[in-house]
Amino acid sequence: MRYTDEFRDPIKARALVAQIARHAPPLAQRLGRPLQIMEVCGGHTHTIFRYGLKAMLPEDAVEFVHGPGCPVCVLPMGRVDDCIALARDPAVIFTTFGDAMRVPGSQGSLMQAKATGADVRMVYSPLDALRIAHDHPEREVVFFALGFETTMPSTALTVLQARRDGIRNFSLFCNHITIPATLRAILDTPDLCLDGFLGPGHVSMVIGNRPYEFIVERYHRPIVVSGFEPLDLLQSLWMVIRQLAEGRCEVENQYTRVVPEEGNAAALAAVHEVFELREFFEWRGLGSIEQSGVRVREEFASFDAERKFRMPNLKVADPQACQCGDVLKGLIKPHQCRVFGTACTPEMPLGALMVSSEGACAAYHRYGRLNPGPPRPETVAMAGAQP
Repeated sequence: MRYTDEFRDPIKARALVAQIARHAPPLAQRLGRPLQIMEVCGGHTHTIFRYGLKAMLPEDAVEFVHGPGCPVCVLPMGRVDDCIALARDPAVIFTTFGDAMRVPGSQGSLMQAKATGADVRMVYSPLDALRIAHDHPEREVVFFALGFETTMPSTALTVLQARRDGIRNFSLFCNHITIPATLRAILDTPDLCLDGFLGPGHVSMVIGNRPYEFIVERYHRPIVVSGFEPLDLLQSLWMVIRQLAEGRCEVENQYTRVVPEEGNAAALAAVHEVFELREFFEWRGLGSIEQSGVRVREEFASFDAERKFRMPNLKVADPQACQCGDVLKGLIKPHQCRVFGTACTPEMPLGALMVSSEGACAAYHRYGRLNPGPPRPETVAMAGAQP
């Protein structure tokens, strides 16, 4: 990729929209409803709304379903409470990515814990946390390790670096989760109708395309791994629709400039060395999903905060008014939640989907509100249309 302009080319945008407009309506008419296409990654959701892609597509022919591709959004309240318990330990410096600071637990958020005296520090990578541990040997430094397969390698490599450097006051509170198991759980959800997937580009950069083969083999749904620019998503959507029109069901890779077929071997080796699958992991709104999370292997137990510290480790239900679970499963749109934009806003979030920069509710609130609205000016220019 050299310039973003080549992925916002108006001529190519018009060509792709024309192809979608030609093939999607007959498929929708045959089904008696719009095509239901789930974009798995929250980054895709924000591109769709930022550039008004929905408004460019044929009305009532294609419906985007927003998936659970935001790791902060699926973090259950009980795990946030565990973070706060760790952060309030006077012997601990608790480090975290910025987008996790405001995720609500039943006892408040990490930002609120910091305001009341907990030593919570925002970092940009696990190596920043390791550096803090090196500089403060008298304190225990805990890194809040979360994210899908995209961020697992950097965490694993940091643990390996800590072992090489002999740093023993560093540990992980591991909340890394896996995309394939999540998609399997979504496909097993009753009353959820999906016709295809736009696969997550950043996760696939690590794991490759083969882990998605169960989607086509068992569930007979096409999936196209997509990039994040407007033309990436339009092309990926066209590739899904073309498969449906031709009666095919395959794993295809639109994001070939970044995603290798077999993934990143060095990254996967580091992940496998440090982590192993959990039998179950709890997800906000989705419940306990089999083999959907990882934990630190026994040989790295000295770097595992769950082994080094006592934590509440309780399951905490979301507020009854919050419908994050239904949004994550694609059963409702964010604006259909009872508290969207009223009791739940980016300034005062009730649910995690309103907090993260990748959350579907945050995307709706920032760009779409109650409907996708007309295309933004940059989309009009990209498509070469008249406002």
